[in-house]
Amino acid sequence: MKKVVSKEAAFITTAINDLLEDWIPYLHTITADNGKEFAGHQKVAENLNVDYFFAHPYHSWERGSNENLNGLIRQYFPKGSDFRSITEQRIYEIETKINNRPRKRFGYETPIFVMNKLLFNEEVAFMS
Repeated sequence: MKKVVSKEAAFITTAINDLLEDWIPYLHTITADNGKEFAGHQKVAENLNVDYFFAHPYHSWERGSNENLNGLIRQYFPKGSDFRSITEQRIYEIETKINNRPRKRFGYETPIFVMNKLLFNEEVAFMS
């Protein structure tokens, strides 16, 4: 997660590239909704060497894991929250909590545990 100063396409494009550049070897596709903030999708696809897709309008199930994550984030930042008052430290704290929250889709393991197991082929202790 990353705080951006605006939902304008240029800021979103930069944020996506910044957040995902270290993960290029593991990325294959990105699926976004049809918002104008994703107008820089071609630059993202080129920079990250991924295929970039758009979900059909009103087909939220085509981005199921994204919609689920949005729901988890909304537990901390309800609609109408003033994002200007949210610090980078607070974002990091919430990101850490979400990544250490067990998920049914991972057999009730945490995303951090599953990622480390896949990346390093090892089991790691629960991170706090």
